[in-house]
Amino acid sequence: MAELLDMFSYTFVQRAVVVGLLISLCAALLGVILVQKRYSLIGHGLGDVGFASTALAVALGLPILPVSIPIVIVAACAIMFYSQKVKSSGDIAIGMVATGSLAAGVVITAVSGGFNVDINDYMFGSILAMSSLDVTLSLILSVVIIALFVLCYNRLFLVTCDETFARASGIRVGFYQFVIALLTALTVVLGMRMMGSLLISSLIIFPAVTAGKLVKSFKAVVGVSVALSMICFLLGIILSFKINLPTGASIVLVNIAVLLVVTVGNKLAGRVRA
Repeated sequence: MAELLDMFSYTFVQRAVVVGLLISLCAALLGVILVQKRYSLIGHGLGDVGFASTALAVALGLPILPVSIPIVIVAACAIMFYSQKVKSSGDIAIGMVATGSLAAGVVITAVSGGFNVDINDYMFGSILAMSSLDVTLSLILSVVIIALFVLCYNRLFLVTCDETFARASGIRVGFYQFVIALLTALTVVLGMRMMGSLLISSLIIFPAVTAGKLVKSFKAVVGVSVALSMICFLLGIILSFKINLPTGASIVLVNIAVLLVVTVGNKLAGRVRA
């Protein structure tokens, strides 16, 4: 217990906990929607865009977040626009954007002199690199994400669960799909510093999938997903500190472990009932 208290006495850990809990909350809220609409891989695709935008910012000597935010938002909207225009699976658009961005990021990095600390931090995450500015931006963007989610909850629920009924009810489905894309883009940018652009999609996918195995109603899945996401984050950061592992990877491993426990538990419970 004393060791945990000592751990949370460090300023960089306090910053990481504040930002990480906010990111976990936002990612869990959106993860439920994205998983049910089969857009769960959009987080991975936008993470690759985040890598490319980070490489560009570093090459130009500009602040990373102000450069990444508009680029990732445009990419998210482009994915939604292509999917709606071509009436194709979102996976196609995500795959094209992801591979194109990854290639662009590698080229920019090679031309600008190779990987450096900033790019590595944004690729794989680093709580040590988190500044007061990162915390402030995270607080502001998290408030925006949560406020938009709460204000648009009923419409987002209909668009997620029954798109046909939503259209019949007069809801502008296309508009709210772009709202989802915007919120996802902001969440990915928020999470890059903590989780890394290559791991941020895990915060979107795992809590929502695990929650779906525990409860069934949309509201319950949202609530359980948020709780699981925040608990797994805290366990991951403690594991990272105690065993000296990368923070983002530790959080992912905890999420995977919880999903496996729930899956096995459900199977055992099903056998007992049978």
